[in-house]
Amino acid sequence: MRDVLISPSILSADFSRLGEEIAAIDHAGADMIHIDVMDGHFVPNLTFGAPVIEKLRKCTDKPFDVHLMIAPVDPFISAFAKAGANILTVHPEAGPHLHRTLQAIRAAGMKPGVALNPGTPASILELVLDETDLILVMSVNPGFGGQAFIDSQLRKVEQLRSMIDATGRDIILEIDGGLNAETAPKAISAGVNAIVAGSAVFKGGPNAYAENIRSLRPHVKV
Repeated sequence: MRDVLISPSILSADFSRLGEEIAAIDHAGADMIHIDVMDGHFVPNLTFGAPVIEKLRKCTDKPFDVHLMIAPVDPFISAFAKAGANILTVHPEAGPHLHRTLQAIRAAGMKPGVALNPGTPASILELVLDETDLILVMSVNPGFGGQAFIDSQLRKVEQLRSMIDATGRDIILEIDGGLNAETAPKAISAGVNAIVAGSAVFKGGPNAYAENIRSLRPHVKV
């Protein structure tokens, strides 16, 4: 059995009471808090930046799993470190020097992550795996919540699981997009050990969050 981390995406939370929502999913059993930062340029949506994350940091002690969908990335690394991000994930397409960016994230005191869009191959990571602590497979095209799961990404997960196992390093393999009680077991069987879910966690209000999280952590033999 593989231990599976659940990282609820606050993109699906009630923004009018975001601090309370984070405290609620913390209490309900979330392992990390997934924060999607979008700039309206790299992806077609706007969310929030480092100042908001800094204010939310006091709401939980759980790791902040921050996914940057912005370009350029490098000028903002220190700001997210100061705001309290624990993991900072970037896209290879967001800058010209991925290896340097990952080094800068680690130097700022955070764990470096790389996100792969549906059209981005696993092979792009071959020469930067040693600098990577988390790989995020996007099983939807990034920018909006509530999209349907793209099944072809399971093959990419299998490729990445083989690449990670060959390194002997404890790299988190995470997936985001269309995850629910039906698709999460498929992703876990393919090799992920972290699930990002928004709608599937936040549906039904705070009283349902604990059960929603449990439903994403099924007993799947791997």
